[in-house]
Amino acid sequence: MEHRKHNRLPGYDYSQAGYYFVTVCTCNHNEWLGKIENDQMVLNGYGKIVKKQLLWLQEQYNYVQLDEFKVMPNHLHGILIIVGGGRDRPLQKIKSLSELISAFKTTSSKLIHMAGLKDFRWQRSFYDHIIRNEKELAEIQEYIVNNPKK
Repeated sequence: MEHRKHNRLPGYDYSQAGYYFVTVCTCNHNEWLGKIENDQMVLNGYGKIVKKQLLWLQEQYNYVQLDEFKVMPNHLHGILIIVGGGRDRPLQKIKSLSELISAFKTTSSKLIHMAGLKDFRWQRSFYDHIIRNEKELAEIQEYIVNNPKK
């Protein structure tokens, strides 16, 4: 069995309240979601599905908010906020960041397959960064906004 590096911070409760910068890539970095034109991202139908399902996360789970995000041709960057999560909210099961991204990937993949792109797949796992302060938040927001220009 292939040895895999763990992407998450060991011992960290990823259901606790906080700001999380996530990057989710398409399998083999295939550019299935649209294209860059004049430094702007132009979503195709599949990219629009991805955006819709990302927004669905905050509709589906009342403890999730989206900050800045951008769907790119072969990945997406976003800041996902878990509000009032963690072990201090025992009456409501708060999904972890991994569970939330899994729900997003499953539902978006299903809708993209139904729309005709049968080969669509997300890359395994995702990248995350726990945003620890306002300076980091501002830098990441700027990075996301300017990503199409790069």
